[in-house]
Amino acid sequence: MSTQDKSAPEPLGKLLWQAHNWFRAAVTTSLGNDNGGVSPAHATLLSQLDPEGMPMAELARRIGVSTPAIHQMVHRLVDLDILEIVPNPSSGRSKLVLLTPKGQTRRQEALEVIAELEAKLAQHIGQRRVSALRDALEQDWTGAI
Repeated sequence: MSTQDKSAPEPLGKLLWQAHNWFRAAVTTSLGNDNGGVSPAHATLLSQLDPEGMPMAELARRIGVSTPAIHQMVHRLVDLDILEIVPNPSSGRSKLVLLTPKGQTRRQEALEVIAELEAKLAQHIGQRRVSALRDALEQDWTGAI
């Protein structure tokens, strides 16, 4: 790596990924040893699951993993009574992944932790920056590429 490369700013994608990992690790750690075997990867899956449920293939697309990988992750969370798999009323060919009552409780706990993390982030970088970041990330991303 040349000296010139060292002064180049980090790619935005890398910075976003690091921020995601900070949040994910903090949520997993904050939920403590009582996280019931929920890994950081499971936390990512749960963060992308719509409250009304969704097909496994869509969930796999959202988090960028293969369908076999999502099946393995979902079935681990089914074993932990966090998720359930039910028939999809709009498609006889797919199943919906839903939160169980225990999963809904865990999701609420995670959302409370995330709210605390956002407050800590605001203390660290300032509320104005957090608000600007939220505003930028809430924009419509369709057609951005």
